[in-house]
Amino acid sequence: MPTSAPPPPPMVLTFAASDPTSGAGLQADLLTLAALGCHPLSVVTALTAQDTSGVARVLPIEAAWIAEQARCLLDDIAVAAFKAGVLGTAANVRAVSEIVAAHAEAPFVVDPVLASGRGDRLADEDAIEALRESILPRTTVLTPNSLEARRLGGERDLAACARALADHGCEYVLITGTHLAGAEVVNTLYDESGVVREDRWPRLPHEYHGSGCTLASAIAAYLARGLEPAQAVGEAQRFTWQALAAGFAAGRGQLLPNRLCGR
Repeated sequence: MPTSAPPPPPMVLTFAASDPTSGAGLQADLLTLAALGCHPLSVVTALTAQDTSGVARVLPIEAAWIAEQARCLLDDIAVAAFKAGVLGTAANVRAVSEIVAAHAEAPFVVDPVLASGRGDRLADEDAIEALRESILPRTTVLTPNSLEARRLGGERDLAACARALADHGCEYVLITGTHLAGAEVVNTLYDESGVVREDRWPRLPHEYHGSGCTLASAIAAYLARGLEPAQAVGEAQRFTWQALAAGFAAGRGQLLPNRLCGR
């Protein structure tokens, strides 16, 4: 007698730019989601020419193509979570917002990538404003570093930035401390009432390409697997730190996280 197919793993749809190094962007999300037991679905938002040192060129995909990629997937497959990284243009931001709004039952993790690790700009002012207006109100967990938090929140004090971002509609804001000085990296999760949790990790001796993408997609994976946001954030940080600690030098620039270490 024919046997039934096994149940599928949780499906997570990522909207992200392609990174040929697989250190960051779309490929980083796919590796992370698969490593954490999810099946990754993907919508390409931009093509990039980059290496482990920085981004040379970005070619955003037209918003209509983003919508069509997502429509084909979502008409066929139910997703357990969404994740967004580089979206490219204000039109793309609005397109992704409309897609996610039609599936509001699924958690939505947003890594607001505004620049590469080298400082190459990946979002203009129109895209940033569209992010505030269209994406933040739909976000379950936002994962800015301190630079991104200050630019999006408009405040110097990081707690004030978190409050401002929560006022825009983010359910949770995880501000990471990778760009701050100190022997430890301090990551703080906020909601509208204040600090939810604070985690401290030994600062590793290298720079890494794709740490933020890894963290955000790991949070999406754990949310898709049924964890509550605060627990998902804790588990995702542990996974990310381990991937960074096992990172390797593929080229002459930043190290790449090893998302498959121990798996």
